[in-house]
Amino acid sequence: MSASAPLLIETLTEINIADLLDSVGLSRFNGTPLRRLFHPAARRFALTAHEFDSRVGDEGLAQGSEWLMGRMTSGLATSGLEHVPAQGPVVVLANHPGMTDTVALFTSLASRRDLRVIAADRPFLRALPNVARQLILLPENEGGHLAVMRGAARHLREGGALLTFPAGEIEPDPATFGPQRAISSLQNWSDSFALFARLVPEVRFVPALVSNVISPHAQKHPFTLLRRTARNREKLAAAMQVALPRYRDLVARVAFGRASDAGAVSARELAVSISAQMRDLILADGSAWRAGQ
Repeated sequence: MSASAPLLIETLTEINIADLLDSVGLSRFNGTPLRRLFHPAARRFALTAHEFDSRVGDEGLAQGSEWLMGRMTSGLATSGLEHVPAQGPVVVLANHPGMTDTVALFTSLASRRDLRVIAADRPFLRALPNVARQLILLPENEGGHLAVMRGAARHLREGGALLTFPAGEIEPDPATFGPQRAISSLQNWSDSFALFARLVPEVRFVPALVSNVISPHAQKHPFTLLRRTARNREKLAAAMQVALPRYRDLVARVAFGRASDAGAVSARELAVSISAQMRDLILADGSAWRAGQ
């Protein structure tokens, strides 16, 4: 264990305690003795997160992510990998159901060791230094967004792969909340990714759907009824899934759509095309899941 490890683990633990308190609607009690109740679960996840980060540093992003998937899920099923270019600039556009969605994508995209990810700048990610080196952090201040786009475009010009989440927020897991909610969330996708087509004309775009990462059993637990809004109930269920191993019996799924060239189409036309592909992936995911039941 490195000299900095204890401090990083303590930082992660503190962040996790704050998140757990927030998930149950008790943020105002952070800093009170009540927080001790959440310390064991918070520290367990902090140790897991730190081990993940260490493995990313030693073995690489995909290998570290594969280890974490083994701890947090019952497996991963990937389809459509043949659509992901083996080399050259590519932007992977994914939905964002949360939980293990990002590490599922990292694992699936193991062939692209040059993968970088646009991610919101969060203290938790800062406490994972090896993972953070693979990220292009997006500040909350919109004034910093242009610099992020320039950095991402530079990576693409060098032939790299880029992963981004156009919704910019957590979206419904189609396997848990149904395909229609997932399709509706596509309306919230930003088309700013089309800017990369102007900055890097040879770039290709690949849609990716992540599903079955949110436990339906956790979402239906009576404890979630303590929260008034659907959003807060879902947040509490997600915290339960992190803290309790019995909610991790999920085989996550990642499906990639065909690669698209921007060509001479407008940003809006490109966004519509990608959205249509995502809709098809969502419907196909639902059909395959029902057929397997």
